[in-house]
Amino acid sequence: QVQLVESGGGLVQPGGSLRLSCAASTSFFSIYIMGWYRQAPGKEREWVADITGGGATTYGDSVKGRFTMSRDNAKKMVYLQMNSLRPEDTAVYFCNARASGTTNWGQGTLVTVSS
Repeated sequence: QVQLVESGGGLVQPGGSLRLSCAASTSFFSIYIMGWYRQAPGKEREWVADITGGGATTYGDSVKGRFTMSRDNAKKMVYLQMNSLRPEDTAVYFCNARASGTTNWGQGTLVTVSS
């Protein structure tokens, strides 16, 4: 079991930026594929981005070119840099860790994009 704790959410104006962080509690962090997901009010959870242990990233079409995911294996952290934020990016953002058929979720952090 991996404990995941997200932070960095908040209120931001359209066009602004935020950086989300996710801290993981595991001695084997580098083997996990880490992901960010989000869930807007009344909608299903949506995949945002993934990063492998080696740092290869993939992004959902709705965030490609605006969001950047990174990780620091030594610190057991992943980050999501979100730029050019839009009202439709408003959601609870969840950190996800996957390895060997297991999936772990954080509790989420709320991002609100509004003027």
